[in-house]
Amino acid sequence: MKGLYIVTPDWDDTDKLLHVTEQALQGGASLLQYRHKTADAAQRRRQAAALLALCRRYQRRFIINDFIELCMELDAGGIHVGGTDASVAEVRALIGPDEIVGASCYGDLQLAHAAYRAGASYVAFGGFYPSRVKQYPVTTPPDIVTRAKADIALPNVVIGGMTQQNALPLIAAGADMVAAISSVYLADDPTAAAREFTALFAQR
Repeated sequence: MKGLYIVTPDWDDTDKLLHVTEQALQGGASLLQYRHKTADAAQRRRQAAALLALCRRYQRRFIINDFIELCMELDAGGIHVGGTDASVAEVRALIGPDEIVGASCYGDLQLAHAAYRAGASYVAFGGFYPSRVKQYPVTTPPDIVTRAKADIALPNVVIGGMTQQNALPLIAAGADMVAAISSVYLADDPTAAAREFTALFAQR
C-alpha cells in the first residue's frame, strides 16, 4: 500500500462523484474509500456499487467507511473503521482474512498498536492540519509517523488537511499513503492534483 488514498466527499450528485473519482484514478490514485455519512441506505448502495465498478475497471482497491453490511453485500475490497465504529477485531471476524481493514488512530500510538494486534491492514493518523471538510482538533504530532514506522509492522496513512506541499514532510518521515478529500475532489484539475500527490512518492 503506497501512494494517494482518495476519500469521497459527501456528494449526493452521483454523476459528479463518479466523474471526479475517475479523473483522480487516471491521475494515479491507488486506493478509494467511499465515505458518505448523510446518504440514505439506497443512495449509499447505488453510489458504492458504481464506485466499486469504476475501481475494478481501473484495477484499484475500493473500501467502504463504516458500513460493514454494505461492504459484505457488494463484496468490496474492505472497510475503514473509526473510533466510534465497530472494532477492528469484529470487522476482521466478519469479512475474513483477505480484505482490507483500516483503522483511524488519530494521534494515539496505543490505538495503532491495538489495531495491529486485532488484525488491521493499515493504521491512519491525523489530523495533522486544518481541513476544509471535517472539524477536529489539529493535535496529531508529525513524529508519530516515524514512531509508528519503527514500532508497528503495518502501512500507515496520514490524513487531515493534506495538500501536496504539507504532505511532503510526512512522506519523508515514512508515511506510506496520503489520504486526501478536498485537495483532489475540489481541485480545478483532479487528474493533475492526483498526479502531483503520486509524484511525491517517487521522490522518496
